[in-house]
Amino acid sequence: MLEYPQIDPVLLHIGPLALHWYGLMYVLGFGATFFLVRRQIRLYNIEELAPLFENLNMALLISLVLGGRLGYVFFYNFSYYLHHPLQIVNTLAGGMSFHGALLGVLVGGVWFCRRHHLHFLKMADIYVATIPVGLGLGRIGNFINAELYGRVTEVPWAMVFPGGGSYPRHPSQLYEAALEGVLLFVLLAWMSGLKRKKGWGHGSILAFFLVYYGILRSFAELFREPDGHIGLMAGLVSRGQLLSIVMIVAGFVLVRVALKRPQSA
Repeated sequence: MLEYPQIDPVLLHIGPLALHWYGLMYVLGFGATFFLVRRQIRLYNIEELAPLFENLNMALLISLVLGGRLGYVFFYNFSYYLHHPLQIVNTLAGGMSFHGALLGVLVGGVWFCRRHHLHFLKMADIYVATIPVGLGLGRIGNFINAELYGRVTEVPWAMVFPGGGSYPRHPSQLYEAALEGVLLFVLLAWMSGLKRKKGWGHGSILAFFLVYYGILRSFAELFREPDGHIGLMAGLVSRGQLLSIVMIVAGFVLVRVALKRPQSA
């Protein structure tokens, strides 16, 4: 068994303000997306996005935060927030959903692209290829916060997490950082190269992202402790796995459509 490192969740105190590691991971993730997308704009001469780049980033950032929070409210703890509606805006108490954030970004992206006459699926392919960086960093933030830990296990690298009882558990946050961060980034970079080489239609990278993330997240959930107030549906499937299955189905539908359409379509 390994010893949990007990990292202080607060990186730095500045007077009454506190900079948390988790918040820093969000900033680094947004920064990585900003620079990686801007690099693609210059590398592939995406002229139509260049003048709207910063405005689109702001719209997506707002959509991500709103979607992530509302997704947690509706997907994971609706009965509580139904009786405590003022707590919905209390984001300091925690509670963000990746699936909700993704839905929010997609809705915000569609709205912005339609308003400014951009090709949504083309823009989506550019952005989703960068998302794994933020996902991996976010999971490291979960590990530092000792939250979203894994199920009880006897593997040699198990850890006893604060708040997780006295039993050793899977460091599932690190599993997800490796799968949803590193591996997914490599897969999407590879598929992006294939898209340019084979001339796949716009939306193909978004489709592969939905499929790959859904599969990797569903696998990682096998090691993650289910939410205590939800548990496993029918004793088998977690809420995260159920939402990921929806992603996989949507991704396969989009794959069939995107691969049949040339990029000029």
